[in-house]
Amino acid sequence: MGHVAKLAGVSVRTLHHYDQIRLVQPSARTAAGYRTYSAGDVERLREVLAYRRLGFGLREIAELVGDPSTDAVAHLRRLRVLLLERRDRADAMVAAIDRELETRAKGLKVTPEEQLEMLGARLYDAIGGAYTATRHTEPRIAAQIWDALGDAQTVLNVGAGTGSYEPADRDVTAVEPSAVMRGQRPAGSAPCIAAAAESLPFEDQSFDVAMAVSTVHHWGDPIAGLREMWRVARRVVVLTFDTDEPGWRDRFWLTRDYLPEFASVLAEFPSLAGMADAIGARAEPVPVPWDCADGLFEAYWRRPGAYLEDHVRRAMSVWTRVGPEAEQRAVRSLSDDLDSGRWAERNSDLADLDAADLGLRLLIA
Repeated sequence: MGHVAKLAGVSVRTLHHYDQIRLVQPSARTAAGYRTYSAGDVERLREVLAYRRLGFGLREIAELVGDPSTDAVAHLRRLRVLLLERRDRADAMVAAIDRELETRAKGLKVTPEEQLEMLGARLYDAIGGAYTATRHTEPRIAAQIWDALGDAQTVLNVGAGTGSYEPADRDVTAVEPSAVMRGQRPAGSAPCIAAAAESLPFEDQSFDVAMAVSTVHHWGDPIAGLREMWRVARRVVVLTFDTDEPGWRDRFWLTRDYLPEFASVLAEFPSLAGMADAIGARAEPVPVPWDCADGLFEAYWRRPGAYLEDHVRRAMSVWTRVGPEAEQRAVRSLSDDLDSGRWAERNSDLADLDAADLGLRLLIA
């Protein structure tokens, strides 16, 4: 037991306590009566300690590791998602600190309310809360998604967020790992389960169709998540992004001229062909209307001034991922070009377009 405690970085007393409460019980004893841990015991201990360090209570951990339907791989995938969410929260806090430092460097005062909003418990809620202000169901995109659902009556919405694009005339079950997002789902919306796409807690073929809208890029393992959707549903509909096309970074003036770091955000993102192959899907282009109601990253392609608004950017995960320096540089450059007329000159061909193909794709399987 002492050797295991040393390897795990915990005290022997902790291991004794876990044994007493039947959380991690050594499966054997030596002839002298000392507890010994099998490989399976160590695996369970690793999971317990990982959840503990993420802030879970012992009762919650006992339920998680005691779930007979969840294996070691499922736990690792869930832990990865939780750690990525924590990283994003940390990145958001760093960005908030940088904004306050810049404000103070200019000699401007920061109110106590602003300080608490930036660094207090409300920080992540405020970031997630931006979704309800700018992220709404865009009817024209919704029509394409709902048409792809066909005659499906039972629908699983994976990575459901605050509930945009959930069809009101179907029996919908939502899955969303973020408590912040779940907490902002409107009254009367579909029931929402806390789970990750890579480990869906449903039997095979439980739904007519599984859908996912603008969420795959947040998953720890997109291909595994897509295959899980295919496992639990007879059909799959996914709104995602195409990085296969040569020169895809230049499709959108924002990434072409102001935010080249966008490419790094999707550096490890699977190819569209790879995602389609994983579930046997075909791909349809999804044009973005010039007056798109959903404030996704590409939404304001004909309304560039919107990207200067902090509350608009806060509802787009891209800005947190590229970091505050890239964000501030891009905003300054865009602001200068709008003031000088250079943006209008560069993008004069957009003025008469009602919709643009900026790489959004609907995978239908």
